[in-house]
Amino acid sequence: MSINRRHFVQATAAGAAAISWPVLAQSRSIKLGFVSPQTGPLAPFGEADRWVIAGITEAFKGGLDVGSGRRLNVQVVVKDSQSNPNRAGEVANDLILKDRVDLMLVSSTPETTNPVSDACELNEVPCISTVAPWQPWFFGRKGDPAKGFNWTYHFFWGLEDVIAVFTNLWNSVPTNKKVGGLFPNDGDGNAWGDPKLGFPPVLSKMGYTLTDPGRYQNLTQTFASHIAAFKRDNTEIITGVVIPPDMKTFLTQARQQALRPKVISVGKALLFPGAVEALGELGDGLSTEVWWTPSHPYKSSINGLSARQVADRYEADTKKQWTQPIGFSHALFEVAVDVLKRTQDPSKRESLRAALAATNVNTLVGPVKFGGQGPFKNVSKTPLVGGQWVKGRSTPYELVVVNNETAKDIPVGGQLKLMS
Repeated sequence: MSINRRHFVQATAAGAAAISWPVLAQSRSIKLGFVSPQTGPLAPFGEADRWVIAGITEAFKGGLDVGSGRRLNVQVVVKDSQSNPNRAGEVANDLILKDRVDLMLVSSTPETTNPVSDACELNEVPCISTVAPWQPWFFGRKGDPAKGFNWTYHFFWGLEDVIAVFTNLWNSVPTNKKVGGLFPNDGDGNAWGDPKLGFPPVLSKMGYTLTDPGRYQNLTQTFASHIAAFKRDNTEIITGVVIPPDMKTFLTQARQQALRPKVISVGKALLFPGAVEALGELGDGLSTEVWWTPSHPYKSSINGLSARQVADRYEADTKKQWTQPIGFSHALFEVAVDVLKRTQDPSKRESLRAALAATNVNTLVGPVKFGGQGPFKNVSKTPLVGGQWVKGRSTPYELVVVNNETAKDIPVGGQLKLMS
């Protein structure tokens, strides 16, 4: 990991020392497996992972005191899903069967979280996942609301939250309430466009008319049929859940074919500064859901750093603009550390699972509590607000929170403006 870790490591190590208990006998090592998309079309989700893990690994150098009265050596074994669900399942099995990890961490989209979680459920390995709406994570894995899962736990927001955020954005500006849907044929797209659980029934109840031309394949070369349908129905709002390459293809072709929506609120593709910057002038005014920013009023349970301090250190170390997954990648390890500190016997997976199920910890992304802060015992929901990309002063674009009706403790920095 050729990363400048000085600022983050110093703060993390100091925080880790501050929360340690009295040092007892050094015990066996415990292994954490970590899977995320670090290459491929979903790579922007994993862009900050190596930086976060570098700091966490440094903090673990002296070991971690756990509830059993022992100090554990902690190793983090990192695997790249390569943005491929089959690959995600393969590396999860490698981590379980070859590396023999004690606790699995996984992040970023159902294509990553679901196959890894399934492997853990099958092999009875405790697993913490994030950065995928809870519906495709739970129902996409055929979860039974009456039973839940035994070994896999998830924290993030749900479709009901992103629908609320997007409609709050749209209600704040004048439109004809006609919406065009961009829903790919993947875990997220099928969940967002689901006629019973996704956007369609809720938008209908709220007086919006949705045009859904059907599913398309990721990395498609043309959106001609979608654009034609949106123009035919005079849609003034475009929404969906799109990977970054497809967002650029759609926006370019929409411009060429004279589709001029007033609002474009899209998940996934518009989360990252690099992806929006790559759009050039097409990126100005695009809106998206916001899970984490430097202005979020939360602190790390590991080192006490605020969201602003973590973002500043990331930018100082990497010379890159902060990105939303930083907060959740860090929070994954916060939950893991909290679980380990409360586990009575880390050598037993059942003991780790019991501690995981009882999690109630305040993290960099807000509170995470299983069995009381979500629709099911395995799910804890985190706050979500709405943001818009505007021309930046020190960077090409800045993500500004423009609507916080769903989470009033997160400050706004402006109001939604119509696309120029």
